[in-house]
This record gives sequence, structure tokens and C-alpha cells, in this order.
Amino acid sequence: MLKLYGGARSRASIVKWYLEEIGVPYEFVTLDMQAGAHLQPDFLEINPIGKVPAIADGDFKLWESGAILLYLAQKHGKMPETLEQQAQVVQWVMFANATLSPGIFAEATRDRETPKLLTPLNQIFEKQSFLMGDEFGVADVAVGSILSYIPMMLKLDLSAYPAVLDYIKRIAERPAFQKAIGGN
Repeated sequence: MLKLYGGARSRASIVKWYLEEIGVPYEFVTLDMQAGAHLQPDFLEINPIGKVPAIADGDFKLWESGAILLYLAQKHGKMPETLEQQAQVVQWVMFANATLSPGIFAEATRDRETPKLLTPLNQIFEKQSFLMGDEFGVADVAVGSILSYIPMMLKLDLSAYPAVLDYIKRIAERPAFQKAIGGN
């Protein structure tokens, strides 16, 4: 059985959300981050960087939430058929981790970056329900998790982005989201 390693409140909840969405059984291994469990030799064999989330799928080990999401989507037949659509999914997952998250959560750049990031997302969600169109997918887990953390952690006024707010509400109502993130 796949093992997902994470802290009680960590980015592992993003991977947990996707596993719940696609119905893949897993064991969640909670690491006591305060006690340094992520720096112990047994975990460093899984992720030598000592960060969570990480997975062990049999003998295969992988870390970084975006890489894990893409691996799971590919392994379980959840990636689109065409190379171009697959590249768009990868684009959104990379955007979530490399652009959206630091842009919103880095206090020094937040005021400047928030409108640059949320205005185009708002325009996309005015036209379609999810990032890749009308169907929820792994790109929505990557981007949606970051967006859903904004009202949970930052309490920013997002009223200028009503379609983003509707999107956050739509994904937060999903049972898998509630199980993985909503209870945090």
C-alpha cells in the first residue's frame, strides 16, 4: 500500500486530497515535525532533503507535492490523452508551487503579486468551472489547494475576484477536500 508521509499540518494534505479524489488506498504516516522525525535516517532514505510530503509506493520513493500529484495522475490514468493537454496540467502544477504559492504567501511581494496572479485566474474561472475546462482534475488540486489556503491562513480580501471565490467554494465543498483539508 502506498505510504504518504507528512506532518499534522503540512502540504501532505494536498496529496491526501488527491488520493481521496481518485480513490487510491494509502497509509498516512504522521511525522512529528517538532521532534525532528523528518530528519531521522529512516525518513531521509525516503527524502534526503528531509521535507514532507513524500511517498513510498512499494520500493519507489518520491517527494515534492507537485511531482507526487503528477505521478499519481499518470499512474492511475487521470492525465489527459494529448501531449499538449498533459503539458498544460504540468504547467498548472508548476505554477501552483513555483509562482502562485510564493507570490501569495511571501509577505514582501504579496501586495504586488496578488492582483497579477488572481486577475487572470478570475478571468479563467469566469469562463469555465475548472482549470482544464468543465472537469475537475489534478491541476485543480495543485492550484485549488493554494487558493483555498488564502482564506484559511491570510484572511485577504478577495472580493475583487468573485470567480476565484466561487472556485474556492466549489472545491471546498468536495467530499475529498473536506476529508483531507477541510478538517485542518
